[in-house]
Amino acid sequence: MHVVIVGCGRVGSTLGRELTKAGHTVAVIDRKPEAFSRLGEGFTGQTIVGIGFDRDVLIEAGIERAGALASVTNGDNSNILIARVAREEFGLERVVARIYDPKRAEIYERLGIATVATVKWTSERIMRRILPELPAVEWTDPSAKVVLVEREMPKSLVGTRVVSLDSPDARVSAIRRLGAAVIIDDDTVVQEGDVAYVMASVAGLTAFDATLANSNGKGH
Repeated sequence: MHVVIVGCGRVGSTLGRELTKAGHTVAVIDRKPEAFSRLGEGFTGQTIVGIGFDRDVLIEAGIERAGALASVTNGDNSNILIARVAREEFGLERVVARIYDPKRAEIYERLGIATVATVKWTSERIMRRILPELPAVEWTDPSAKVVLVEREMPKSLVGTRVVSLDSPDARVSAIRRLGAAVIIDDDTVVQEGDVAYVMASVAGLTAFDATLANSNGKGH
């Protein structure tokens, strides 16, 4: 997959290195050419000097063939503008914006843009949004038999009762929706953009992931 990253600070450079190591093609945009030194000599992606919301710059970065974009500059307003251009003008669905003001998260997510606050594991969480198939373990019990994980709900499950996804070995304990986590009840249904927190055994998680994959393959 091709990924466009806007901003080559600590988070952007980390994303660039990790994505290229994983075999993806990457284009990194930054206004300051010296910022690209953070990528290291072994970086094999594309580097472009420019402003991230400039259409010509985004086209040069390959946004028309990109599968995802991460906007991780040091400004909330710039990040949301870049994310909106990517979604609304180029039709890119998988877009992530880094934010400094968590109070804005709900507004951004109502626009269909995933947001990640500035916490120490920012790079890892952005990777999860770009590559949701990556393992995402939040917690493991000392015996390593039970895990708590995040799973993005596929669009094909919108309208489905969340409890119908449960099994004896895997249960959805909460849903993150519009930037906030909510405890589910018997009437909670999946909405577009939901991320589930799943408590499961190792075997139960494998079966749960298979259920999501099969559902996603059917479409909606």
